[in-house]
Amino acid sequence: MTVTLVLTLLLSVLIGLSVGLLGGGGSILTVPILTYVAGLDPKEAIAASLFVVGATSAVSAVNHARNGRVKWRTGLVFGAAGMAGAFLGGILGGHIPGTVLMIAFALMMVATSLAMIRGRKGSAATPHDGELPLLKVVLEGLVVGLVTGLVGAGGGFLVVPALALLGGLSMPVAVGTSLVVIAMKSFAGLAGYLTTVQLDWALVLSVTAAAIAGSVVGARLAGIVPEAALRKGFGVFVLVMGVFVLVQELPGAAGAAVGIGAGALAVAALACWFAVPKCPLRAARTA
Repeated sequence: MTVTLVLTLLLSVLIGLSVGLLGGGGSILTVPILTYVAGLDPKEAIAASLFVVGATSAVSAVNHARNGRVKWRTGLVFGAAGMAGAFLGGILGGHIPGTVLMIAFALMMVATSLAMIRGRKGSAATPHDGELPLLKVVLEGLVVGLVTGLVGAGGGFLVVPALALLGGLSMPVAVGTSLVVIAMKSFAGLAGYLTTVQLDWALVLSVTAAAIAGSVVGARLAGIVPEAALRKGFGVFVLVMGVFVLVQELPGAAGAAVGIGAGALAVAALACWFAVPKCPLRAARTA
């Protein structure tokens, strides 16, 4: 067993931890790990991530369901609509250059992370945790499915905000329900990619096994971590990974500029948080 493979498997445990704890983020980790550590072509990494995250999400969803954190009608309808969009997105993604897909992947992560960090006023304070309107669920499922199938993501970093911010579900229930959606859409997107991409199944199954082990731990932690911390932690995590992928994929000067800009913003945000009494970030914290 090579050092590269060992490192890939160890990092894969973090994939499962993210899926089990946050209801998403698996593909955000899987794609960079398979691309930059395991050395797969971006399209192969994207397709493989769909299997890894789909299988891991299915196992983790069972643990969440046992604790009453899954809204089955919302999840199954959202997932069914998302499967149609994800299959089409997977077919289209197989014909788009890998670098373009990775940059689009990163830009969506950054946009979504900002929405999660900022939140929607009252969304975290007054969750209703009921089943969502059917038409709304179908439309959101189709759109999210198309986008996530195109860039090879299971969709948790879009599904969780859709359920928590737009649907009004509490974060623990949004996390559990999103896992059902992710599993369904991931396998549909994979089917689309397999029309143009071949996978190293020995590697894919090994990564999947490691990720599932991590997801068991993550699911146990999901009911313990406070909701506000979970939502904002999810947002920060997605933002960091989005910037990382942009720095890796953009041409030299542009990538460096993004990295420097992100670092400067991070320093400014920390200074505002700790040194400015009326910092906007503090106001967002209570939203």
